[in-house]
Amino acid sequence: MWPNTWSAPPISVRRIDRYDGQRVTYHYRSHRTARMEREIVDVDTFIGRMIQHTVPKGFKRIRYYGVQATKTFAKVKEVIQAALAKVEDVVKGAVKIIARLTYRQRYEQSTGRDPYICPHCQSEMGVWRIWHPTYGVIYDEGEVIKRGTYASNAPRAGP
Repeated sequence: MWPNTWSAPPISVRRIDRYDGQRVTYHYRSHRTARMEREIVDVDTFIGRMIQHTVPKGFKRIRYYGVQATKTFAKVKEVIQAALAKVEDVVKGAVKIIARLTYRQRYEQSTGRDPYICPHCQSEMGVWRIWHPTYGVIYDEGEVIKRGTYASNAPRAGP
């Protein structure tokens, strides 16, 4: 059994790459770039960054609060279950209704216009490319055709 004063360190010793008495070199995975980043800082800066994660002696760290707290959840669990039981049928019914409609039908129902009809020439449009502002092109019909997805396995007639 560990003593009551023991807690996990804010950084693993394996992540400290170098210490020369003046500076500390350590690495971490950046949330922004999702890559391994290396940083060199003064000893005082490094200690300051690590010490902010330690709590004073006798201080209790709260992991869960509100409804997620064990004592609170035990008290309100029955109330939550009763409320969920009341709305369960309504939610299931709504999901079934939405699931039956296609994107085209839902869009037309909410806006009053068919998203596949061109506003200029009034003819039906086909989806060739889907572009997303963050991910770029997420579907390209031209690439599908180039890969031969639509190519038939049947022998072709000669010219």
